[in-house]
Amino acid sequence: MTKFLITTSFGLEALVKRQLLDMGYEDFEVSDGMISLNANLSDISKLNINLRQADRVYLVVDEFMANDFDQLFEGVKKISWPDYLAKDSNFMVAARTHKSKLFSVPSIQSVTEKAIVDSMRKRFNIKHFDKSGHRVQIEVMLKNDFATIAIDTSGEGLHKRGYREDSVKAPLRENLAAALVDLSFYNPDRFLFDGFCGSGTILIEAARKARNIAPGIDRSFDFENFIFIDKDQHKMAKKQALEVIDYDKKLNLLGSDISGRAISLAKNNAINAGVGEDISFLTRDFSNVAIKDGFGIMISNPPYGERLSNIDTDEIYAKINDKFKNKDTWSLYFISSDEKFDQKFKRKLSKKRKLYNGGEKVDFYQYYGKKPDKNGGNN
Repeated sequence: MTKFLITTSFGLEALVKRQLLDMGYEDFEVSDGMISLNANLSDISKLNINLRQADRVYLVVDEFMANDFDQLFEGVKKISWPDYLAKDSNFMVAARTHKSKLFSVPSIQSVTEKAIVDSMRKRFNIKHFDKSGHRVQIEVMLKNDFATIAIDTSGEGLHKRGYREDSVKAPLRENLAAALVDLSFYNPDRFLFDGFCGSGTILIEAARKARNIAPGIDRSFDFENFIFIDKDQHKMAKKQALEVIDYDKKLNLLGSDISGRAISLAKNNAINAGVGEDISFLTRDFSNVAIKDGFGIMISNPPYGERLSNIDTDEIYAKINDKFKNKDTWSLYFISSDEKFDQKFKRKLSKKRKLYNGGEKVDFYQYYGKKPDKNGGNN
């Protein structure tokens, strides 16, 4: 078995756990911002392609105690690096340390690189490595003097799906948008609306999930160029992901924004994401968008002062209150770093959840509406 470390933003661990269970994995442990998973080496492709809320997938190479730099050097040096690195691999070392005697990140990186070079010299009998080949990012994680040496299999963070050509100011990360969709319990039978849709990320992630389009199906990963990876297994994982896409569902998603540039970006992003025909986008002020009384869902990231300049938040909140004052069948979800949001919203808060968007603390405000009963009425 191979050990993987799957990182995610604080607050999203339970969602990654749920997806791992849905994918058939059982041998894992969850901690703050990280899931340790035992699986097969061939699962590198499946994990990177399919995980919606993860940040990165690391392959653990070795683990050992490192109370001083000598122990770190010898522990790294004994790893058979030529099994992981080609003679020309562009390997680079990153480090993080927590409650450990070794606390200087630059020193940890320098010692680790020297140990790797020493290990490589034995196999290739050369003094200098030109690093002209493919990138291999090596991570040294020190916690309580215990060192974990891992290889970043993802490359670019998994929130970068590959469909977003450009974005509006202060964009919502794609994997966080996917988390908001999951936390809202959205299902494709319901109408979904984002009245401040920006570049359309929330709606795009909802549509891709409804269609069962794997988040990483359109992008590349660093592991594709690793010397120890079977390229046929990656092709098979992509083929399997393509085969389960559901093109038959009828979706009902609407996005609006006052910015014509934002709507233009949203339309292009949706096309790139393969859901261009599933979402309607309007260049329209929120208060002028007509929505029905049914059992709809709104998930949105409304503008606020800390995110954009010259924003009258009181006016925006008034528009939201007015729009939904007689729509108690709607479930409403808002993500914001404005700590006064709930004070100005005239509906009883059902739940508030702390999340992070690229390191910035935000809150996810949840207001549950009435649900339709089996006969189509209210309950």
